[in-house]
Amino acid sequence: MADSRVAIVTGAARGIGAATAKRLAEDGFAVAVIDIDEKQCADTVSAIESNGGKALAVRSDVSDAAQVQAAVERIVSELGAPTVLVNNAGVIRDNLLFKMSEDDWDAVMNVHLRGAFLMSRAVQKHMVEAGWGRIVNLSSTSALGNRGQANYSTAKAGLQGLTKTLAIELGKFGVTANAIAPGFIATDMTKATAERVGMDFDDFAKAAASNIPVARVGQPEDIANTVSFFVDQRSGFVSGQVIYVAGGPKA
Repeated sequence: MADSRVAIVTGAARGIGAATAKRLAEDGFAVAVIDIDEKQCADTVSAIESNGGKALAVRSDVSDAAQVQAAVERIVSELGAPTVLVNNAGVIRDNLLFKMSEDDWDAVMNVHLRGAFLMSRAVQKHMVEAGWGRIVNLSSTSALGNRGQANYSTAKAGLQGLTKTLAIELGKFGVTANAIAPGFIATDMTKATAERVGMDFDDFAKAAASNIPVARVGQPEDIANTVSFFVDQRSGFVSGQVIYVAGGPKA
């Protein structure tokens, strides 16, 4: 494995991204915590540092190529060359097809798909030079289709195709690429969905849990644990895979 123990997690100010950043820090990585609002990264960075880890808050709009390049250059300068990338940044602009605007469509595509593409392109050279790397993309069970999420479902399905292609292209350089498709995870994003449909979040979560085989909704740490597995040096023969972390079969 490469000497570099630097990981990048996008959308790491809260939720799944924050839990993942903390877990990778526990695993021994210096973690670049990327978010569009750098100030919002303070809690994640503080939690890592108070636990003896090393973290750097970095502001970047992952859909902007120039900002992505600048962010990666700063990370290389201040932490070292990254060999782990977790593409987690995401937004929702839910609506039924006939109500969905072009802006709603483009916003979701730009952050999820364009963002993952730009970040992967910017970071892969450091992985190739090191002869070792891990890319983990956050998909979703919505990739299978979900009412009111034509944009989000399409983006999350697209990330699975990107993952498999990256695995094929980068495998010979010691780089793996895998995806995680979370089910219902208790985050600000699912709270926003509950608000959109006019439900109390606790009732919303309880209703979701009634349809999950393990009889509970997921927590951000459930996803972070799976990221940790994919990133582990011993997982080098696992690549191009999509794991549905949803408390029961999805696909």
